[in-house]
Amino acid sequence: MEKAVFSVQGMTCQHCVMHVEKALKKLPGVQNYRVSLEEARADVEYDAGQVSREQIFKALQDTGYQISELEASQAG
Repeated sequence: MEKAVFSVQGMTCQHCVMHVEKALKKLPGVQNYRVSLEEARADVEYDAGQVSREQIFKALQDTGYQISELEASQAG
C-alpha cells in the first residue's frame, strides 16, 4: 500500500470536499482517503498495482482545484 498527500487549494465548502472525494472514489485501487477543507489537503492510500500517483494527481486536477503533491510514502 502506498500513501500520498496532496495540497488541494481552492476548496471553500463541504460540497467542494465531496467533489474531490467523488473523484477519488472513482479510481480503482484507492483504498482510503481523507479530504480536509480546513487543512486544504487530501490524504490517499492506494494500491500502486492498480493506480499510479500520477493518475490520482490527474484525477484531482480534473476537479478544477489547484493541486500539488506534498508527500509520498509506503504505508505500513
